[in-house]
Amino acid sequence: MTLHLLASLVRVITCVVYCLSVKTGFISEVEVATAFMKAYSELGGDVSEFYHLFLETSCQDIIFWTSMITALAELDPAKAFFLYRRLLREGLTPDLYTFSIVLKACAGFVTEQHALAIHSQVIKAGFKDETVLRNALIHAYARCGSIALSKKVFEEMGCRDLVSWNSMLKAYGLHGKAKEALQLFPQMDLKPDTATFVALLSACSHCGMVEEGLRIFDSMFKDHGIIPQLDHYACMVDILGRAGRIVEAEELIRRMPMEPDSVVWSALLGSCRKHGETQLAKTAVSKLKQMEPENSLGYVQMSNIYSSGGRFKEAGTIRKEMDGSGVRKEPGLSWIEVGNQVHEFASGGRHHPQREAICTKLQGLIGQLKEIGYVPEISLALHDIEEEHKQEQLFHHSEKMALVFAVMNEGKLHGGGNVIRIMKNIRICVDCHNFMKLASGFLQKEIIVRDSNRFHHFKDSICSCNDYW
Repeated sequence: MTLHLLASLVRVITCVVYCLSVKTGFISEVEVATAFMKAYSELGGDVSEFYHLFLETSCQDIIFWTSMITALAELDPAKAFFLYRRLLREGLTPDLYTFSIVLKACAGFVTEQHALAIHSQVIKAGFKDETVLRNALIHAYARCGSIALSKKVFEEMGCRDLVSWNSMLKAYGLHGKAKEALQLFPQMDLKPDTATFVALLSACSHCGMVEEGLRIFDSMFKDHGIIPQLDHYACMVDILGRAGRIVEAEELIRRMPMEPDSVVWSALLGSCRKHGETQLAKTAVSKLKQMEPENSLGYVQMSNIYSSGGRFKEAGTIRKEMDGSGVRKEPGLSWIEVGNQVHEFASGGRHHPQREAICTKLQGLIGQLKEIGYVPEISLALHDIEEEHKQEQLFHHSEKMALVFAVMNEGKLHGGGNVIRIMKNIRICVDCHNFMKLASGFLQKEIIVRDSNRFHHFKDSICSCNDYW
């Protein structure tokens, strides 16, 4: 029996067990629903198949529906939100927990309009003062790029718990507002926990506030009795490394009272990439390969380090090793919401029905930006292709395609088109970062890019990160 047939058989068995769980009522347990959804997707099945199987189930239990929404909230926010709307059409009344889970799904959208809609329903349902829902709103608004709405919800809270404070601190850090986070921290009227310090250290990391980060790290145990954990060490390695203090970052790893995990080594590798530290990067890559052999990060970063240093032969060797190991790089994707419809872009805009029009418009914009100083950053492009082809690779990155599509449809954008919101699944590259800065000034629009690590607010040819990311 081939692996493909075996996987198909297991998926069938999973569906049979799912039907039994519905009959017995066990499916209403969040853990059971989530396990089914994850198991089906990990077996190579399309989550939508499992999702449609659920829709065929006739059940009028709010706990049952909420369980399935919970299972989908992170895997597929759009389907989770549709399921919530279906729940309403079925005549069911969402409870406090249902609202909190739907808001979690809203955090996965490009714009804040879904969170705003749920916020309105929360108020109508009489839950507007519930702390757990206000905490969920702070998180959802921040993840959708609206830090102002997060702050408004936080400031209007009559009663704040530890999650409230931590959510706001994390929101500030995510948007590169470390000073605001550090100003808020002393106002806490509750004892901070480990998550509080992860939020603070992450904020310092995003803004290059090294001394403040060191002070906070040292105060954890001395002033608050909290022993630093892996997350805190990873933040400190990132803070020191990205500031060029790589030797100190390495020494901190050596002094850790626990074994460093992949997050710690990834932080060190990112610093080595930024500062061209080849030898230490090799150590970090070796550790990452041992811990996560199917993760492409180590290969990609090492190849980039070699390419930046002009060592193209070594970079090619790394790429061949990666191919030989069967490791695949995660493709760069971007999403933008136009006219209440989410559009997905891959590099080159392939599969998008308006690809040719988008590419034509993009070429025109690139020409205009070149006239005001845009210079393509081609140092990381493949060495064995012509320079014009290197530029072509960069020109068709997914976030550039998404931006141009937004400009072509600005009348359909949420908020009137003055603000363009783009979401990415990986970090924005140097070239696209430079491009977005210049485009924001030329187009006279604010461009908000949410990548896998943080938010970048581009306005008047300046980025909120101050080119530190």
